Amino acid sequence: MKSSFTAILRLFLGLGLIVFGLNKIMGFMPLFEMPVATANFVETLQATGYGFYFIAALEIALALLLLFKKWVPFALIVLAPLSLSSILFHWFLGISDILIAVIIFALNAILIYKYRRAYAALFQYE
Repeated sequence: MKSSFTAILRLFLGLGLIVFGLNKIMGFMPLFEMPVATANFVETLQATGYGFYFIAALEIALALLLLFKKWVPFALIVLAPLSLSSILFHWFLGISDILIAVIIFALNAILIYKYRRAYAALFQYE
């Protein structure tokens, strides 16, 4: 049984993913001022017709798994590259609002550590 601290982190991460996933679809939070390179990247994702929606759907699906405590280790591993990509997006494209990306990444990393026993089979060999 996981501690209540772990449950609180899982719920915060799930709620954050719901908010940012829904924002990608509905656009209810104002966009920050973006450098030209960032605006070009975002426009390219939007121009694909599926890029933002795929990321948003994935974030929402992972959030629901976390919130309803279903397949949590799986959700955390799938989220790992997304959370790292979010930090790299902010870092390399010069966006000053990197704090939320760092928080999402940190919550993800802490929860992966808390669920580390679930990953033991991945690192065994025969």
